[in-house]
Amino acid sequence: MLQHYELTTREGVIALGVILSVNALGAVPAVFFGADTDWIERPWFYPPEILFPIVWTLLFTLMGVALFIVWRHGTDRPSVRIALAMFAVQFALNLSWTPVFFGLQRPDLGLAVIVVLWVAIIATVVLFSRISRIAAVLLTPYLGWVSFAVALNYAIYATG
Repeated sequence: MLQHYELTTREGVIALGVILSVNALGAVPAVFFGADTDWIERPWFYPPEILFPIVWTLLFTLMGVALFIVWRHGTDRPSVRIALAMFAVQFALNLSWTPVFFGLQRPDLGLAVIVVLWVAIIATVVLFSRISRIAAVLLTPYLGWVSFAVALNYAIYATG
């Protein structure tokens, strides 16, 4: 059973490439739109600023590992292709939230995006679980953080 999880050198390079790519793409919105929070009324439970890049790096890394695990099961399988497509949908939603919330300074539209993102993450977790329980479990911290972000986005919207 453990042999199934051993990686060849080629697979290790691909896994590293996937992880780095997810992190690099995940950082793009913040690079272009920043995360200036001077314009928002911070709720009492707003975490320290330093926490965001640390958490997102960890989450993007876990997402990359999960993505690699599912991909490794073979893109010739329809269930894998569907799961990968759903991952792409939720990732695109994730990437769109920063420009909407911070770029446009629209917590209302950000809330709409993040709620749809939350649903898409659940769908991704379900689809990943049909292929690999480990991959699905790796996405649960992401779902937890986005759940917190929904509450945070709503609180910012409600006070604005």
